Amino acid sequence: MQFLFESLLELITQTSVNLPPDVRAAMGAALNQEEPATKAAQAFSIIAGNIDMAHDDEGPICQDTGMPTFLIHTPVGVNQLQIAAAVREAIAEATRRGKLRPNSVDSITGKNTGNNLGTETPILHFEQWDKDEIEVRLILKGGGCENMNAQYSLPCELDHLGRADRDLEGVRKCILHAVWKAQGYGCAPGVVGVCIGSDRAHGYTLAKYQLFRPLDDVNPDPQLAALEARIMDEANRLGIGPMGFGGRTTLIGCKITAANRLPASFFVSVAYECWAYRRLGVRLDPASGAILGWLYRDPSRPVERMAKETGFPLTGREIILRTPLTEEAVRALKVGDVVLIQGEIFTGRDAVHAWLMKNEPPVNLNGAIIYHCGPVMLKEGDRWITKAAGPTTSSREEPYQGEIIRRYGVRGVIGKGGMGARTAAAMKECGAVYLHAIGGAAQFYARAVEKVLGVYLMEFGIPEAMWHLQVKDFLTIVTMDAHGNSLHADLEEQSARVLAELK
Repeated sequence: MQFLFESLLELITQTSVNLPPDVRAAMGAALNQEEPATKAAQAFSIIAGNIDMAHDDEGPICQDTGMPTFLIHTPVGVNQLQIAAAVREAIAEATRRGKLRPNSVDSITGKNTGNNLGTETPILHFEQWDKDEIEVRLILKGGGCENMNAQYSLPCELDHLGRADRDLEGVRKCILHAVWKAQGYGCAPGVVGVCIGSDRAHGYTLAKYQLFRPLDDVNPDPQLAALEARIMDEANRLGIGPMGFGGRTTLIGCKITAANRLPASFFVSVAYECWAYRRLGVRLDPASGAILGWLYRDPSRPVERMAKETGFPLTGREIILRTPLTEEAVRALKVGDVVLIQGEIFTGRDAVHAWLMKNEPPVNLNGAIIYHCGPVMLKEGDRWITKAAGPTTSSREEPYQGEIIRRYGVRGVIGKGGMGARTAAAMKECGAVYLHAIGGAAQFYARAVEKVLGVYLMEFGIPEAMWHLQVKDFLTIVTMDAHGNSLHADLEEQSARVLAELK
């Protein structure tokens, strides 16, 4: 199969950089539903531009290119070992080219392999079928939305919804609860794949398989089709909206299947997917490995542009923040302010924050901004180039962030999804602010990076290292200010009231 490697590499590349037409259509419809000049409309504007940039530059739509998961159907007699080896080779090459971020971390040592290969990485599901061609489907599901997966064992009690029984009404409550819990953490608007029944392990697998369905299909089971439609209606009434900023679109898809279960068990498994819904597939010639056709997309069809205008529409009311930040400048900000950052920032994710709790920082963080980001970086000669640089979910740093603000004089934190009470208290006490970037907008923010000034703690691997970046017009929205106000807490409370009305 002389063309197998090239075919798989093309599949991986296109999945990372090119959003499928059904997802583009759903996102376009969502964009058109929002009121102009709202935070939701601003978020959608950035998302739309980012989708176009990723296609134009063949760069990752989101810097978190996820855990590559393949579903592969082969005719009887095809060598699956050969396909598995070619998949791994193509994954490593796509990583080397910057189409994938090195995401494979040894769970015992914490070391990043650097090439997305490792024990059980990538994930490969093989099934035989009676067709005379190979079908390979790939989904790239990032960690932020993967962390928002949920599993319920019925009957159970749910916040704001009461008891969920072992019936479709109980299933409905579980799905709505999962969507509500995701809020802005999973980069809404999202898609949910759901499995009713099975066991714990296979239920999650079947829920994830539902994400391979096209968004515009109709469930062949009339009861499940009706439930999918109802979930779409009620979830979008919650008002969570893109990034958890509020708005009319919280879900762009709901896909449900059912599997037989044990009498003692009734599981509802929910696989949450973000708006950067990256999944494609190819049909391959079993003799040559050449691509016979694509799933979800037609390469001969022109790719629809998403953005209504070039760039982000500025109003002139944006606030310019220059680093290092002063307490006076920070305390002048309030929730809802749109901020353009000029100057130097430092990335810091899970490993950096844990390290800073026990060690002095390698740089002066007084007045600094920490960006919760694990970028895609490529080295060209002696220079590092930022290929993708969107925010990661900030809530993982909640155990550390308040203490780091107090200890080192950090004045700004950039991330997505907001943070909790301990960080809010430190911000109010010390004069610091939370600046929300648009999740998944990896190309939009990469273009705001003028230069990589340095890198520290490289032993943690590229995503977890501390990158020193020079940025210009780095656009964020204040969602937690230095006066104790939080857009996230307010919206969670508001959406909880709506959730209770859907009981």
